[in-house]
Amino acid sequence: MSTPREPGTDSGTSAGSGPAAPPGAPFEETPWRRLDPRTLLVHCGWMAAPLGSLALTALATGGRINTEAWITLAVISASFAVLTTLGLIRWARTEFRITIPRRGEGAGGASPTFDVRSGLLTRRLRSVPLHRIRTVDLTATPVHRVLGVTVLRAGTAGSGDGSSELSLEALTVPEAERLRTELLAYADAEAIANDPVVARINWRWLRYAPLTFWVIGGVFVAAGGAYRALDGIGIEAWKLGVVQRAFTEFGASALWLTIPAALVVILALGSVGAVVLYVENWWSYCLEWTDSRTLRVRRGLLTTRAVTIERARLRGVVLREPLLLRAGGGALVRAVAGGLGNREENRKRSGLLPPAPRAEALRVAGGTLRSPFPGSAAPAALTPHPRVALRRRRVRGLLFVVLPGTAVLAGLGAAFTPVLLHCAWIYALITTALSLWLARDAYRNLGHGLDGPYLVARSGTFSRDTVALQRDAIAAWTFSTSPFTRRAGLVTLTAAVAAGDDGYRIPDLPATDAPGFATTAAPGILEEFLVHPGPAPVPGQRSR
Repeated sequence: MSTPREPGTDSGTSAGSGPAAPPGAPFEETPWRRLDPRTLLVHCGWMAAPLGSLALTALATGGRINTEAWITLAVISASFAVLTTLGLIRWARTEFRITIPRRGEGAGGASPTFDVRSGLLTRRLRSVPLHRIRTVDLTATPVHRVLGVTVLRAGTAGSGDGSSELSLEALTVPEAERLRTELLAYADAEAIANDPVVARINWRWLRYAPLTFWVIGGVFVAAGGAYRALDGIGIEAWKLGVVQRAFTEFGASALWLTIPAALVVILALGSVGAVVLYVENWWSYCLEWTDSRTLRVRRGLLTTRAVTIERARLRGVVLREPLLLRAGGGALVRAVAGGLGNREENRKRSGLLPPAPRAEALRVAGGTLRSPFPGSAAPAALTPHPRVALRRRRVRGLLFVVLPGTAVLAGLGAAFTPVLLHCAWIYALITTALSLWLARDAYRNLGHGLDGPYLVARSGTFSRDTVALQRDAIAAWTFSTSPFTRRAGLVTLTAAVAAGDDGYRIPDLPATDAPGFATTAAPGILEEFLVHPGPAPVPGQRSR
């Protein structure tokens, strides 16, 4: 039985279920529940990598296992015994429950709480009021799905770094669904206007999968992973006969044919990988309002994920348009919300829409905000930035892209072969044109403005992001300058919010306009720091 606690506090208790609730206690006696026993099998998943390494070693050596491999197997066995014992104790000592306040005079201001009790030697009791729980995430890896269990994570208002997150390692799927319903039942269940389903998967969107980073980057990531796996079992990839023959034939053929062919192969492999990754991540995707205050995203094929976001913690949305995706007329949507964990967890949980047509992205962003996405009707209505911002982007492209490469090629050409001198001027022409085009695009993407309760900011060229941020969620402003921006009369304005990336930049604003814009967007933050002119002097009175 729990006694009244401060929200989100931890306390040490002795083993056992505790004394019975005394008469007049604000909480009813609620039985403790335990995790599913299959939690122990989940913890055995770490054995797959070392056992797989031993199996590959045995195959590579024709079944001969040396002394080092036997030692490894012995270490794995000892580790298995130790970790299994610790897992059994941890499972036996981890309990959870939801406490309900008693009806009547003794309840006072008590509210339902979610209690998790754990610990081997030192018992730890974590208790969080249900009204502070903002998100409930159900995640099931392939191992969890085979065993029929899932992981439940409950994020609170203060779980930005993950320290206040309550996690239950393995629950049966029905039990996890029931527990999630109980945790979110404290929110007001008002009637939902219109259709609660905002979006579902449309497999026509697969055409946007190749227009992502993974088309090229994914191939090199997979190649690096394969190299590390082979190196881990003692196989040097560069000495394999297949690899050596491939490099020999590649160098002996005409490079003007082999290089384009290699690029085509990389693009083909990357496209297939991007499509497979798209399907795995967004299988059975559904974005819906489960009630008037709870937004839920469900997706995943092998690793399923169901993320719920309370509307009170939703601070805005980001319409993201990477360069290739934007060229194909696509975009994706991310949520700006609190309680989604640290940066890495926020990146995984904040996705609201996969790469899809831009019109669909605008519709989903509006459905998330329960109003038309700010600026979607008239994108040109955003205030443009001064022309000096265009000059800065041109200069940066010439200094950091064109000049270094040209100088290196010219230096090597002067030292070794005149062919590189021709490569230098060709590189200079191509990169100059490309840098000027990208600088122009980056400048045209700059814009900011106010649309009702939202601050709208747009910037970026490799990834053009348009963020619609609730103005009342802005907690602070940061003004950033450098010697070059001060000389140009520009300043970068950053709106700090307790959600998403914690801060959203508006680069290269006029220094004279930035304070006024910040004051209008979020009144009450900067007024005391602004210098106001004093009263006009009275004629005939000497000023001091």
